[in-house]
Amino acid sequence: MSNVAVIVAAGSSRRMGFDKLTAELAGLPVLAHSLLAFERCAEVDVIVLVAASERVQGFRSLAAENGITKLKEVVAGGEQRCVSVLHGIQAAVKEMPAAKIILVHDGARPLVSGEAISHCIQGAQKHGAASLARRVTDTLKRADDAVLVTESVERENLWRMETPQAFEADLILKASRAALDDLVVVTDEVSAVQHFDEGQPIFLVENSTANLKITVPGDLAIAEALLNSEERNI
Repeated sequence: MSNVAVIVAAGSSRRMGFDKLTAELAGLPVLAHSLLAFERCAEVDVIVLVAASERVQGFRSLAAENGITKLKEVVAGGEQRCVSVLHGIQAAVKEMPAAKIILVHDGARPLVSGEAISHCIQGAQKHGAASLARRVTDTLKRADDAVLVTESVERENLWRMETPQAFEADLILKASRAALDDLVVVTDEVSAVQHFDEGQPIFLVENSTANLKITVPGDLAIAEALLNSEERNI
């Protein structure tokens, strides 16, 4: 039984103002931290990286410089996330036709733990699909177009979706193709699977450790503090 991780790193970093994936975090590029998490996870056999076309060679070098031996392919992404993910999944299936589980992870989430990756794989093996997630604890409000509050939103049973998200290989390949063919805008792979098969169970793996997505410059300082905290060093 083989598992392949597709790391999506084809974004433009527009909100960041500079390339967040190569920004230094605790002495290594952000993307290196993400790759190393899957490199060190025993359940992951192969890594496929999706990059913007102009960064394919640069990211190959980055991976080699940081000892990523499981990386088998770096493929060019597309203008939309769904296109990039499909390219990665297709490459994953090509590299390992017998793959059982395919994980999809945002390259800009460098704090993901090996334990979380393992639990997502186990959830997908049991249910067919699983995602790392976090319970919503904030008070939620809905507003109108004038940004005036219209109502409160009950937070019970609400979750923030994270990555990795893990799926049976055939399921995520078909779901990703269907979303693209049907011109459905999806912001994560769980949404693609829900569009393809509304009855497919999605198991949520509750995450108890930090797994923020680097989006704005201040996130780098937060991530570095977390990496240096006692929690991350246990």
